This record gives sequence, C-alpha cells and structure tokens, in this order.
Amino acid sequence: MQKKTKTPFSREVLTQFLQVSPFHLWLDLQFGEITDEGLEIIMPWRPEIVSIPEPRQVVHGGILASLIDLAGLYAVMSQGGQPSGTAYVHVDYHRQATSGPFVAVSKVLKIGNTLSTAETSILGPDNTLLASGRGGYPRATDKFY
Repeated sequence: MQKKTKTPFSREVLTQFLQVSPFHLWLDLQFGEITDEGLEIIMPWRPEIVSIPEPRQVVHGGILASLIDLAGLYAVMSQGGQPSGTAYVHVDYHRQATSGPFVAVSKVLKIGNTLSTAETSILGPDNTLLASGRGGYPRATDKFY
C-alpha cells in the first residue's frame, strides 16, 4: 500500500506551474478534481489538434500522449513527489478521439526515492476510454520549485 503524503502544493500553486509552459497554455488546460490518489486535467476541443480532418475530425495521438505525460507528472507533484521531468511514457490508444472536451484522470502508483510512477486514462465527453498510459518521473536531485 502506498504511503499517503500531504501535498506541498495547493491547487493555485499547481496551476501556476501548469501555466509556465506555453504549450500547456495553448492547450488551455485546467485542473479538475484533485484527490489523495491523483488528479484530473481537462482539455477543451480545439481545431488545431486535429490530424485527420475528413471524413470526421480525429485528434493527433501526440496530443493525447502529451496529456498522459503531463497529467502523470502533475499527479506525482500533487502527492508530494518532486519530479524533474519524464523518464518514460507508454501509451495505448483505444479509440479515435473525435470530440472533446477530454479528461485526463491520473493516479499515482508509487512515489519513490528516485522514480515515481503514475497511470493515466484519457476519457472523451461521454466517459469513453480513448487512450491510457503509464509514466515514470525521476525525482529532482535539487529542489527547484
């Protein structure tokens, strides 16, 4: 059983970190629920994320992979981890993403001394599983936040 740690970051501080990245700002990301196990990140639909416009619009898989990665990283932060970036991300695509908004639901599996792990599911507007993945996030050797 994972040891529960109190988050050192409030929703406001996590939001400040999220808004540092121009890419995250462009995606217009917002935090949903933040719990003792992880968090949600909500991303609205926007036409620029489409890679296949016809016969129906389909979101580029790289956008979903990025959302899985960053939701895992922020979930680790929300549980007291101090990630310095991403060591790896594995992504499975289950269905084409054809409409939004998208909700990334990320759960921390382990906060480690050197590597923390989180799993994330991307849900469509009808709660359909679109993609899922797992990421590893190395611990920062110097505290930089």
